[in-house]
Amino acid sequence: MTVEGALRGAAPHLLLDSLRASLAHLYAAVCADLLLVDYGFTSLRPVEPVQTPAGTSHVSVEAGPAGHVFRTQQPYLFRDVGPTATVYLPVTVRGDRFGVLVVVLPTERATPETADSLVRVAETLGHALRVADRHTDLYRRTRRTHALTVAGEMQWDTLPGRACAGPAFDLHAYWEPAYTSGGHLLDWSVTEDELLLVVADGTGPGTPAALVSTLALTAIRNARRAGLDLVAQASLTDQALYGQYRGKSPLAALLVRLDLTTGGIEAVDAGSPTLWRIRGALTERIELDRQLPLGMFEDTVYATQRLRLLRGDRLVFVACGTDEPPAAGDRGTADGSVARALAEAGRLSGADTPRAVVRALRDAPCDTPDAVLVLCLDWRGPEAGAPGAGRPGGPAAPPPATP
Repeated sequence: MTVEGALRGAAPHLLLDSLRASLAHLYAAVCADLLLVDYGFTSLRPVEPVQTPAGTSHVSVEAGPAGHVFRTQQPYLFRDVGPTATVYLPVTVRGDRFGVLVVVLPTERATPETADSLVRVAETLGHALRVADRHTDLYRRTRRTHALTVAGEMQWDTLPGRACAGPAFDLHAYWEPAYTSGGHLLDWSVTEDELLLVVADGTGPGTPAALVSTLALTAIRNARRAGLDLVAQASLTDQALYGQYRGKSPLAALLVRLDLTTGGIEAVDAGSPTLWRIRGALTERIELDRQLPLGMFEDTVYATQRLRLLRGDRLVFVACGTDEPPAAGDRGTADGSVARALAEAGRLSGADTPRAVVRALRDAPCDTPDAVLVLCLDWRGPEAGAPGAGRPGGPAAPPPATP
């Protein structure tokens, strides 16, 4: 039986047991462990029970071969002086990084060809994990370094994930706090021709804000799945929030439609988070005509605005709950902090940029809220090749030494 067939037939909580049996049969694997990234993106934590000594405790995403593979998304084949070798493999689904699969093989079986084959196994495992996650709490429990608040649980259950990749684009998000909730809203939907995206500031910490965001997200999805355009999506969500809260809990949001065939953008700016564009060496805030936040008044009328992306453009959405910021040239303002953070993150990949910007903003001297969400969209263009998070070509170079 193939690995895919074995995973499909396994009980959701026994995926790893099934995988281990398949790897032993097909590759003579001595043992295998799965390390999942925690909600805060700080450590890789083993799914119990573990088999190898290397997988008995959690490891930092910033250190060691497992952390290196998670960050670079390239497999790594480590040949020890003994009778075995270890292959570290990224477990990723359409750009969304889940963790690292660690497989120990006999030295004679540890070839580049075997590593390439195991990359496909790790991809298959990622898809199986996504399905199994609906039926067992095992993998979500593994990902927690400590308990989530109720609001945090609500946010993780409603948000689509941290990343999405397609032939023309890469999309990566990061937010803090990860174990509580700032009430931020994030969602996307992709077809062959378009990417629909919504980002919204939180209305405050805790369960009340999470309830507002959950209602808004449900209304947006309801309108989107009914085939309504951006204006209608904004209007329906506006009515749902106003009907429930009578203007007491408005939500600042940005709704975007990206035409994947042309790079054209339609946007509805409902008092939204800030939008930044990095084009070559130029970083600038995109000034949109702000309209009323969703749910502030009854029957608000919204309108779209248009932009166009060029190949190589990067859009960065920053939601931190601030009001209209002062001019971007003032380095002591929220805008100045964002500009400085983006400049410092200029050489980073799209996957690493959101976390770097969030951390920079939370450490900034200006009065930035504790809850921040950053979304990074890299545009490759309609004729681009495979997604940046696609299948690597082979084992990566050894990771740098760590202290």
